[in-house]
Amino acid sequence: LLVSLLKRDKMVDAATKKTLSGIPLLKTKAGPRDKEAWLLRLKEEYTSLIKYVSNNKEADNDWFRLESNKEGTRWFGKCWYYHEQLKYEFDVEFDIPVTYPATSPELALPELDGKTAKMYRGGKICLTDHFKPLWGRNAPKFGIAHAMALGLGPWLAVEIPDLIDKGAITYKEKTTT
Repeated sequence: LLVSLLKRDKMVDAATKKTLSGIPLLKTKAGPRDKEAWLLRLKEEYTSLIKYVSNNKEADNDWFRLESNKEGTRWFGKCWYYHEQLKYEFDVEFDIPVTYPATSPELALPELDGKTAKMYRGGKICLTDHFKPLWGRNAPKFGIAHAMALGLGPWLAVEIPDLIDKGAITYKEKTTT
């Protein structure tokens, strides 16, 4: 099913298709207002995320950690990007929209707010041109893992090296206490 969805999507390259083929599609069309159905959807979200993180670790491509509040409506964690053998780490957060899964979550990196034009107020990353149309065509089968793989991952790969080159962000040495 995923392969047929992606074949008609000309914007998705072979590497992305390979990554996506390892992320389980979701079946339950439910958002936070849907009580019992939302619990089923949330279970599918966690299953999909666990599989995606596991695949990333196996491919030596571990790049984020996420957790949620008890209701599964507020997500937060860390993401990181390696550039010239230095690890740049950022807080990541997002809320599940009430219209989810028809509407994708707005992923935010608050500490980068105002550092790039490809970002909205509050550090929400701009995904309008590439990711949102893909999400729209694949909702409700796409979930949080897909948002990370198709949204945040590519955004980091393009924006972080550019922000480093411009001096907008600098490497911070980790200190142990």
